Amino acid sequence: MIRFAWIGCSALWMAVGMLAEESGSILTVSGWVDPEDIGKALSHEHVLVDFAGADVSGYHRWNREEVSSKILPRLREIKALGYQSLFECTPAYLGRDPVLLRMLSELSGILLVTNTGYYGARENRYVPDRVQEMSIDALANVWIREFSQGIERTGIRPGFIKIGVDSKEGLSPFHERLVRAACRTHLETGLMIASHTGPSDVIFDIANILSEEGVSPNAFIWVHATRAGIPSLLRAAEIGFWISIDNLRENANLLAANVERIVALKDAGYLNRVLISQDAGWYRPGEENGGTIAPYTFVENGLVPSLKQKGFSDAEIDQLLEVNVARAYGVCVRRY
Repeated sequence: MIRFAWIGCSALWMAVGMLAEESGSILTVSGWVDPEDIGKALSHEHVLVDFAGADVSGYHRWNREEVSSKILPRLREIKALGYQSLFECTPAYLGRDPVLLRMLSELSGILLVTNTGYYGARENRYVPDRVQEMSIDALANVWIREFSQGIERTGIRPGFIKIGVDSKEGLSPFHERLVRAACRTHLETGLMIASHTGPSDVIFDIANILSEEGVSPNAFIWVHATRAGIPSLLRAAEIGFWISIDNLRENANLLAANVERIVALKDAGYLNRVLISQDAGWYRPGEENGGTIAPYTFVENGLVPSLKQKGFSDAEIDQLLEVNVARAYGVCVRRY
């Protein structure tokens, strides 16, 4: 079992009226676990995603037993490959279902982690109009309450913050409020911020906001950095962001390009800033049998062998799949 060293974090929970927990612990849908207990982990995946829109989506659109029948075999596949944890990145109003996740975790033996936050990408179609009108602090208060009291009435608490912003021409006013609300939630809870941003210089606008809000870049994951240019990745890693190389599927060209990105980050001394996953799963309500469920196995069967062909050692693979994930998602306030 790999042991972890935790530097620069302290337990700050009592100041905000929450249970004091060991610094750096991971908050799963079944409760707190020690960081070394998450083992091999996939840091960005989905179980169910509902693209019906914020005003339509809801638990009434799927049957948990039916979803489980499709997803459980996929979770058991990665369990057989030695994986112990999966971070489920579907936000509220887009198909987040903490009860389903806890059920799947109990059935599969895989630790699952859910999130709080809102997904403003794709022109806010997955955020209710009333939410888009909320202030920064009102948004943050919703997310802090989910952390302290549980999501809705389930008692299940989020283990990180997931937001989404568009990346065309800078941040819109609402998307800036999402980022600032995520920062303020982090400072109160210690939850990591994972942001769908895509290959855009908007990531560096976000860096400025984090600085203004007093949040360390080490509290932020650049989700879907998969198609960004290597110079941007190196710049973001130097700033201190976590770089999430996800979006990986059965695509030889995409695989080769992202092996090149990971190699470049390693050569520059930033392997300790990299997360790898494949953004798979995706049961889709409304489609026959939930549509095509993408397996969670491409990282293990495609990416890892390709990295080893480039000279990556077993210890470096463990760094990517175990050490980095535990460090990134450990619940801990990280100030600027």
